[in-house]
Amino acid sequence: MKFFLVFIISWFSIAYANEVQDRTNSITKNLRCLVCEGQSVYESNSDFAKDIKTFVSKKIKEKNTDEDIYEFLISKYGEEIILNPDFSNKFIFLWIAPILFFLIGIFFIFRRSDEIR
Repeated sequence: MKFFLVFIISWFSIAYANEVQDRTNSITKNLRCLVCEGQSVYESNSDFAKDIKTFVSKKIKEKNTDEDIYEFLISKYGEEIILNPDFSNKFIFLWIAPILFFLIGIFFIFRRSDEIR
């Protein structure tokens, strides 16, 4: 009976540890390493990335939601901590500007070619 009880407790603790690790990996894959060039926290081995991984794991064990963790990290490090941020209206010009400049350039090319003829 004791063996069965120890087995059940061990199985649940391993399952919980795997769940914490999976959530930590999921969150850190979406976080940018602010020290490394173009790497996520999950991929990086820098001291910054190790600290963030430890922080995320600790917050998961404290029963914080993913959104709570993201909100805290954004408040501390800014939007640049998010590897693939959601589309924001404040950056719409950055998406539209290249197309707009291309169209203006085409307009001036055609206008110039009409003046030459």
